[in-house]
Order: sequence, then C-alpha cells, then structure tokens
Amino acid sequence: MNPRERRAARHLPPHPESGADPAPRRRKAPITVEQVVESALDVVAAEGYEALTMRRLAAALDTGPASLYAHVVNKADLDELLIGRLCAELTLPAPDPADWRDQVHGVCAQLRDRYLKFPGISRAAFAMAPTDLETLRVSEGLLAILLAGGVAPQAAAWAVDALLLYVAAYCLERSIARQRSAQDDTAWVLDREELLGRLTALPAESFPHTTRHAAELTAGEGHDRFDFTVILMLDGLARR
Repeated sequence: MNPRERRAARHLPPHPESGADPAPRRRKAPITVEQVVESALDVVAAEGYEALTMRRLAAALDTGPASLYAHVVNKADLDELLIGRLCAELTLPAPDPADWRDQVHGVCAQLRDRYLKFPGISRAAFAMAPTDLETLRVSEGLLAILLAGGVAPQAAAWAVDALLLYVAAYCLERSIARQRSAQDDTAWVLDREELLGRLTALPAESFPHTTRHAAELTAGEGHDRFDFTVILMLDGLARR
C-alpha cells in the first residue's frame, strides 16, 4: 500500500471486526505515523510551527526525508494529521438545546488551548479541506450542538466554519505576538501602556474617537477578546 492509499485508509471509519490480522507481519520500518506526528508536535512545541519542515522532522527522527514519505504524502498531509491529533483530545458534550451557546464556546476554548500549546500550529488548519476523522468529529459535534439550539442548517454549517476559522486566526495572532515579545527589540510594540500613550497622543481633531476611547481600544486581559468575539457570533446566531 503506497502513502496515498494509506492516507485514504486513515479517512475511513474503523471496522473492528476486520481489524484482526491472523498473521501479523513484522514491521520493516521502525518509524510509525504516530511517531511522525509526536515528533512533529515536539518540534513545534520547542521551535514553533515555522521551523517544522520535512527535513527538520526527519532529523528529529534520526532518518532521511525520503523515509517520511513512506508514512505521509507531503507536508499538507502532515498538517492534517497534526490538526487531527489535537482535535482527538477535545471533549464534545451531548447537545443540550438549553445550553448550546456555552457548549459551543467551551469546545472553541478547548481547541484554542490546544493550539496555543504549539506555537503557530493553527496555521496548518487554514485552507485545509478536512477529511481526517477526528477533525470531522469536531465539526460534526459543533454542528449537532448548533442544530439542537435551533440554528438553521445553512447558518449552522457556515457558523462551524466561521468559528473554527476565528479560533485558528486568534491563536495564530497570539503565537506571532508571543514570538515578537520574546525579542527584546520589539517587545515594546506589544506593551499596552505604550499603545495607549501613542493613541492618546494623536491629534484629537483628526482622531476624535480614537483618542477619546483609547482605553477601550486597548482594554482586555487574557482571552477577554476571544470570549467577546465567540459570544458575539453565537448571539448573532441566536437572533437569527
């Protein structure tokens, strides 16, 4: 079975009844897909997603890049495996029509926290047509919650996409900000007091609203803005 066939097989539902192999064959290669994914996550956790190349991953596994292609098709396939692994760790609640907004918010927060553990990894989720079963499990779970909450099917379908896109974008920006703040010569750019001072120093006749509401524009701690945006999106769905 070539890598493309193996990738297609990963996207099929499991069949426990046919999983047993009466005559298991000895694995010729010591590297497994699971080891590839774990090593890739280790690289991202230590060095950031931008450092993750097939060559860097091969070095982490003490092998050559060509060996990796026996397990993954290409970098895009690896990206899907990484996002699938993170999605596998999410807990999806049974849909509750009375609590659907909090449930969706909770799933999004779980995914946010998983992304943020691996700097920049949410970049892998962009422009990806999800076929990994774990990724689809999350979108299925969110869709079920939204439908249980009375959201129309089309609005619910697009809302799942919009919510996952926002989570990925939020985490990518946070990762970039964290990376910049680690550099002494650019840390001041992210300082709230620095930004507040610059906004309030603008000429009021040209920027009346910015100067008047500089405190509001720079407000927020932790994930305040994340919570605000997700809740805003869900409230909008509720009104529809």
